[in-house]
Amino acid sequence: MALLEVKDLQVYYGVIQALKGISFKVEEGQIVTLIGANGVGKTTTMQTIVGLIPSKAGSIFYEGKEITKLPSHKIVNQGLTQVPEGRRIFQELTVYDNLMLGAYLEKDMKKIKDRIEEVFDQFPILKKRRTQIAGTLSGGEQQMLAMSRALMANPKLLMLDEPSMGLSPLLVNQVFDLITDMNSRGITILLVEQNAEKALAIADQAYVLANGMITHSGTGAELAGSEEIKKAYLGG
Repeated sequence: MALLEVKDLQVYYGVIQALKGISFKVEEGQIVTLIGANGVGKTTTMQTIVGLIPSKAGSIFYEGKEITKLPSHKIVNQGLTQVPEGRRIFQELTVYDNLMLGAYLEKDMKKIKDRIEEVFDQFPILKKRRTQIAGTLSGGEQQMLAMSRALMANPKLLMLDEPSMGLSPLLVNQVFDLITDMNSRGITILLVEQNAEKALAIADQAYVLANGMITHSGTGAELAGSEEIKKAYLGG
């Protein structure tokens, strides 16, 4: 049984069909990536999974249970969290306050404290910046904070939407190192990313979206080695 399974998902914006019956699976422990050009439905897919956009047809299963019609807060409570495109941290709050908001569903203060310490162990720069206003952090630090805030919900599945967007090449490398590190700690990853080369390099399974449909699928290595994919997405 897959940790996450999307079956024949269809989504409309008015009369425009954004997703045209896509299906894919995320197995527990994997890094799975969705790649494709801008406007092909990657972010729509993520937002529909977490309940922010309603689907017209199709089903979404998480741990074998259908979550298609569940509200977002109940989906998060089951261990599925998202780091949205553009980070969307609370700019006027401190780093520490942002992290605390990530744990808003947890009532056990000891668990919250333990998670804060785990985050600071994994992201030492955030510990150093814990009292700093989040909007004054660098782009890379803000991305680390967004990822850390999601980790405060103790997710089984972490969905990352364009985590490398707007970052320097050095910071892009750091973000992808962090993704593989989180995965090694037992967190399953669903990654939407325009940097196809980086995404395919770390992915166990990969899917290509084009015009609201999945056009190719395979392991990250298989798609990275495909001449068609190289020409379309890897500058080959």
